[in-house]
Amino acid sequence: MAHTTTEEEIAQSGFALISGVMNDSERQTLLAALGEVTGAGRRGLLGLPAVAVLARSERWLELARAHLPVEPRPVRAIYFDKSAEANWGVAWHQDLTIALQARVEMAGFGPWSVKEGIPHVQPPVDLLERMLTIRLHLDDADETNGALRVLGGSHRFGRLSAERIQELRGQEDGFLCEAAAGDALLMRPLLLHASGRSVSPRHRRVLHIEYAGYALPEPLQWHEGA
Repeated sequence: MAHTTTEEEIAQSGFALISGVMNDSERQTLLAALGEVTGAGRRGLLGLPAVAVLARSERWLELARAHLPVEPRPVRAIYFDKSAEANWGVAWHQDLTIALQARVEMAGFGPWSVKEGIPHVQPPVDLLERMLTIRLHLDDADETNGALRVLGGSHRFGRLSAERIQELRGQEDGFLCEAAAGDALLMRPLLLHASGRSVSPRHRRVLHIEYAGYALPEPLQWHEGA
């Protein structure tokens, strides 16, 4: 479970790896509930009972609680399955959008986009700074099967331009987040991260759950987590 140093790690580096948050039996049960996926993965998984129960469990809320200003609220869950059949690389980027029920024009929110029919928007940076993502590894992850690489401390610079991303990338290679099945990566959405294509026959399955430490201004409503 989270240690006292985790709060400092996330404040300074923007991420922390927590080992053994889920045992093998729990992991197999969750994998069975998630089922097979076609393509890269599935969105909208807070509507799946097994994921909703996990995201709102005391164990998981405790992981997020120390890093958010108010009680954590799960607001989005995505299941990624990188494999030899569904393989991709992701360039260096920040997670800048939130998923909402409907598009409502509001100062500070924009631009808008649509992903799989769901309205997404970039909120003000101060709201992104009050979010935390927990990525549960359902398989061992290393460089061969596309483990995430992060640029520590980059979350402290706000929303970054393409030029600024290149500048930061030129200063260091980043940290490879190798993890064992059952480990969790806690990270800030503004942390620069990327992943390479898999060169392994193994799966790299990850359950990605985002928590918000704020309430949306009305009439905006989360797409998930109501």
